[in-house]
Amino acid sequence: MVTTLALAAASTLLAAGSSTAAEPAAVAAATGPEAAVTDHLHERGQQRAGALASGDRPVVKVTREAGAWAHGTAVLATEPGSDRMPEGWLFIAHRDGGSWQVAFDGEPRFAELSARSTLTRAAEKPLFAEQDGRQVSAAGRPGVTTGITPLAGSDFRTGMALPWANGQTWTMTSGPHGWGGSEAPWSSMDFAGGDQTVRATRGGTAYTMCTGWIRVIHDRGYSTDYYHLWSSVNVNGAAVGAGAYLGYTGTDVTCGGAASGRHVHFGLRQNSAYVGLAGHGLGKWSMENGGSAYQGSALHGSARVVAPGNLYNYGALGLNQGVIDANGGGSVNKRTGPGTGYGLSGSVADGATVTVSCSSNGTSHTGRYGTSSLWNRLSDGTWVSDAYMWTGVNGTINGYC
Repeated sequence: MVTTLALAAASTLLAAGSSTAAEPAAVAAATGPEAAVTDHLHERGQQRAGALASGDRPVVKVTREAGAWAHGTAVLATEPGSDRMPEGWLFIAHRDGGSWQVAFDGEPRFAELSARSTLTRAAEKPLFAEQDGRQVSAAGRPGVTTGITPLAGSDFRTGMALPWANGQTWTMTSGPHGWGGSEAPWSSMDFAGGDQTVRATRGGTAYTMCTGWIRVIHDRGYSTDYYHLWSSVNVNGAAVGAGAYLGYTGTDVTCGGAASGRHVHFGLRQNSAYVGLAGHGLGKWSMENGGSAYQGSALHGSARVVAPGNLYNYGALGLNQGVIDANGGGSVNKRTGPGTGYGLSGSVADGATVTVSCSSNGTSHTGRYGTSSLWNRLSDGTWVSDAYMWTGVNGTINGYC
């Protein structure tokens, strides 16, 4: 069931009653979940800009409803062709007594309600808990973060490829910028070319937020957005694997924003909010900000590509893997132990992917990101200085030896 409520109707709802974004909205149960979600959506829009701009409109889709529960998507759509992008959330609504309680992803009660809801699928429950940054017990009460890997500020591992088939080269038409333009965080990039087929960067559950806009919820608190798509999939919590078809690059702006040429507008999210791309890995490239939005570059080993430029999709970097960065050199020496006092045991080429078994401290060396005494033992038993390896982590990625 899809319901798009006009701005005037939503304003009437808002005048009747409101709540803060930190708490679920409540609207009389007789009106149905759409009215409560629209009310809550209006409140989010007001917090963002003080008032909805002319042309903005709530778009509410109730995709699952049974008994006292309803799930779906809520989008603040903007005027097609405008310079403002739409914003969107997953929602859960629960009829409690005489009113509907609503929570959007990223709000305090979303994971709690999802744990209790009879409509939340088994595969969704842990992902929603991770998006909230905490574990939720079967009874729906927030608990200890056991089993969830916290993503500290120094951990930028994503386990993601680029949003097209491995082995293809596409154009990075613009470097990191905001989801809606130049605003922070610079969470988004634009890509075009290749076979024009947009694919999931990592496995997860997928949702159609709006026409041409797909969101995939991944593990470890991450999610990814793909917008402007043509012939996109119509999904409601469907499981997708890494590389799954999501749609074709396009210029669709049904829910707002502008697109001057066919491309995919890609956005990275963490814990239900857009997060800066800089330092995160996609397709074994480390993304870098430029001096201003839409500039920037990507780094693979010592090879840097400046936007606009072409990127080869090397596939996802495993969470226990690294890319050799010789910092301008052609290769890095491997040793029989963690330091230059140990014998040579060959070399590994700049840009090569290696698997790390464990790490230990040894002699200090200076690479692209500074000086480190950490050495990583590779899966073949040899050792390489961490100063010459990009892993996405400032420290060990597979424990100490």
